[in-house]
Amino acid sequence: MPDRAPLIDRFLDASGWGAATRAPLAGDASNRRYLRLTQADGARAVLMDAPPERGEDVRPFTAIAHHLRGLGFSAPAILAEDTQAGLLLLEDLGDALYARILEAAPAKEPELYRAATDLLVELHRHAPPTGLAPYSPPLMADLACLALDWYRRGATGDDGTPLRQPLKTTIETHLAALPGTDTVLIQRDYHAENLLWLPERRGVARVGLLDFQDAMRGHPAYDLVSLLQDARRDVAPATAGAMLAHYIAATGVDADTFTTAFHWLGAQRNLRILGVFARLCLRDGKPHYLGLIPRVWAHLQTDLRHPALAPLAALVAEALPPPTPALLSRLRAGRAA
Repeated sequence: MPDRAPLIDRFLDASGWGAATRAPLAGDASNRRYLRLTQADGARAVLMDAPPERGEDVRPFTAIAHHLRGLGFSAPAILAEDTQAGLLLLEDLGDALYARILEAAPAKEPELYRAATDLLVELHRHAPPTGLAPYSPPLMADLACLALDWYRRGATGDDGTPLRQPLKTTIETHLAALPGTDTVLIQRDYHAENLLWLPERRGVARVGLLDFQDAMRGHPAYDLVSLLQDARRDVAPATAGAMLAHYIAATGVDADTFTTAFHWLGAQRNLRILGVFARLCLRDGKPHYLGLIPRVWAHLQTDLRHPALAPLAALVAEALPPPTPALLSRLRAGRAA
């Protein structure tokens, strides 16, 4: 990969941040990286380095950031950009990630999750931006099958080919039957590692937003699932139940219909994540994601217990082995049984 340091130096010099100190910030599962910049006077900003030669594109981030900020939400302001080079200079929203706050002060969970749920209520009152691709039932069904392609195959050596079409058809058919499948902007990674608490701001602006560049047009329940069935932290069942009920009451949607959609979307999402986490280990050499798989599996089982998901529950029971310590060890070793 080409050395990007001279490119970054020129970009920061041109934007007035060339003399700032640079410190790495935690990244994500993509090829992007982030640097915190600090000027001599204490002013701070964040550099997003998203190399186009590694498949990254900053333009979706900028488009969604402008949309969200235009609606009054706390997405980072874009201070400078070079979309061709894959460089953005962003407002620094700080370090108060939901996950960090709740680790230190778990009693704040109801307050923080109520604010995050209220943000979704408000966001879903607005039409998604034009040109946003739909997170369609066929696409969602394909992505759910990553659980076969990577989790099952990595653990057993068999990708369950005869089960793929029944699994895909069942998921696609039931998702397509849900009303409102493409009516709102969904951020798709709306969870405690991507939300910041900004108590000095007011209303929904108290929730800082990160990592929304993969936003699409989807179902209103999707981001609520992402929030409440978090792969990275346990949300108290009382909090999850209260926030689901709060969203339903605040929006006036039919409770049974919305709850059924919530669990269908949860099952799809958790199947996809099983496959993605196994792929991150087997293909990308990131085995630490395996430690999250038991929680994802537990979320999946919760979804499958909903009566409407009985057809999918039977297929999953046949297709996917549970993540026992022995199975996770096989995935970690990168070899089939």
